[in-house]
Amino acid sequence: MEEFNLMINGESVATTDHFEVINPADKSVIARAPKATTEQLNDAVAAAKAAFPAWSALTYAQRRDLLMQLADAVEANGEELMTLLTKEQGKPTKGFADLGAGFEFGGTLAWIRATASMELTPETIQDNETARIELHRKPLGVVGSITPWNYPLLIGIWHIIPALLTGNTVVMKPSEMTPLTVLRFAEIAKDILPAGVLNVVTGEGDIGAAMTSHEDIDKIVFTGSTPTGKAIMKSAADNLTRLTLELGGNDAGIVLADADIEACAPKIFATSFINNGQTCAALKRLYVHESVHDELCDALANMARSMKTGNGFDEDTDFGPLQNKQQLDIVKTLAQDAKERGANFLCGGEATDETGYFYPITLVNNIDDGARLVDEEQFGPILPIIKFTDVEEAIASANRLQVGLGGSVWSKDLEKAQSIAARLECGTVWINNHAMIQPDAPFGGVKDSGFGVEFGETGLKEFTSIQTMQISKS
Repeated sequence: MEEFNLMINGESVATTDHFEVINPADKSVIARAPKATTEQLNDAVAAAKAAFPAWSALTYAQRRDLLMQLADAVEANGEELMTLLTKEQGKPTKGFADLGAGFEFGGTLAWIRATASMELTPETIQDNETARIELHRKPLGVVGSITPWNYPLLIGIWHIIPALLTGNTVVMKPSEMTPLTVLRFAEIAKDILPAGVLNVVTGEGDIGAAMTSHEDIDKIVFTGSTPTGKAIMKSAADNLTRLTLELGGNDAGIVLADADIEACAPKIFATSFINNGQTCAALKRLYVHESVHDELCDALANMARSMKTGNGFDEDTDFGPLQNKQQLDIVKTLAQDAKERGANFLCGGEATDETGYFYPITLVNNIDDGARLVDEEQFGPILPIIKFTDVEEAIASANRLQVGLGGSVWSKDLEKAQSIAARLECGTVWINNHAMIQPDAPFGGVKDSGFGVEFGETGLKEFTSIQTMQISKS
């Protein structure tokens, strides 16, 4: 069985202990991943700290050149990386609307190149006969990255590339559920980046906890659940470690009476079930005006019935398994609660293939606020559809939960849609779409969905501190 190593100071480092990585499509063990010790984490942080002065002294152009070389090297190893993604995460090699492993890999390349093309330049606040005042952005030092299992490579890139571009060095811990693609990425990167600039340690929660309290880590970037984010915030408090937290969401979409159902339905389906629903910004609660409710339900159900859930390596698979048993159990529990409340299952609702962590695309209506499927983030292929009569009622429902990552409004009347969108309590709002993110548009949550933003110039600034320089002229 293949074994992987840590990446510390540009060297492949073996460990004494390992943990098994499971293929969610057949529950088989596909590899043994290295279980880092606290001492090895300390070595990684020390390597990053030692590499920081030289790396931060490079110009943006010099760092950009290396990151573009990295993108080229990643692209050259695409088939291997996509295969690893399917093996450890479960997503199809292509899948519905080509939103599988190829989608994640393509996004990875796009994000590296787009982000590496950016730059933070000094701003002039004042320039007169008295003084010139400039605002400079300086790198923080060592950035600790902790990533989830739903998009192991892509979310890793979201953390790593802006940190490196702005002159920081990185110690990364991928999810223990999906560490292999990131470890392989680190092997590719070691031949391009200077030693110590990017380090990857793998393990379980104890390594993540040690990172968040480490006195030599200057910033933590975390994507994951709200409870874990709150624990990280407490752990980081003693060192005043800076944080960017992109936490759980339960995104609401509001479909108005004038929505073009024929045009909206495919987008609603795709953005609800992207990555099998295992996407932070997926549409997870759908509020539909009573006048178009039945038409939309029929359209979505017809699409769902045409989809195949199966092994990601099968050519005709649209959706793979859920990534792990714990997430499958959550989906089953929420579905069972909905059944007990008398909800109507338009399709799906039962796991029929136990060879892997499979659950079919499931649509549920005749359900209301207060049901667990509505109030709790399912993070899986099951969508509650809630009928409403008055738009004020829908807005109140969308805002009632203590999460605020994304939201959407669906309507032909763009002016009306914008006025409603502005009232939604979320970090990003889409009109006639959902879950569409891009490298140059800031993305982040409010309320219990976290704080800080990623992407674009605003996201780059998260990895810097401000230094105000005042030059007296008299």
